[in-house]
Amino acid sequence: MKKLLLFPLLFSFFFSSAQIDCTLGVGGKDNETIIEVFQLNEEQTENLKNWSAELEVRNTYLKDKAKSLLNRHQESPPTVLMEMSYEYRQLLDSMRSNSRMIDRRLLGTFNQKQYDLYVELCSMISMSPMRVNNSVNEK
Repeated sequence: MKKLLLFPLLFSFFFSSAQIDCTLGVGGKDNETIIEVFQLNEEQTENLKNWSAELEVRNTYLKDKAKSLLNRHQESPPTVLMEMSYEYRQLLDSMRSNSRMIDRRLLGTFNQKQYDLYVELCSMISMSPMRVNNSVNEK
């Protein structure tokens, strides 16, 4: 019975986490693709590597908290599982916020040509590009 209650909770997290933001995915498996597609210069590439490492540290802490939360409540009653689901969602939201923050940092280093390419690629997949301060994009 508990597994039946847990499945809809986790399933709802999956669908409620759908983003309309067009993310770069800094810190993921595609850093080399980001470097190649956007033709990052040396400074941008170094920033990408440093920010990816920062994101890993931030999110590893949150992932560990999420695993611990799930392990502690494997056999909990439904009311406790519901409370746990809110805590779990907050951890997932924090991880997504960290990712968007790091993506915005990198976007802030883009020149106009790079940013225009980003906007074009987002448009091709019907996602909204993340906006950054225009003065930052003029570098």
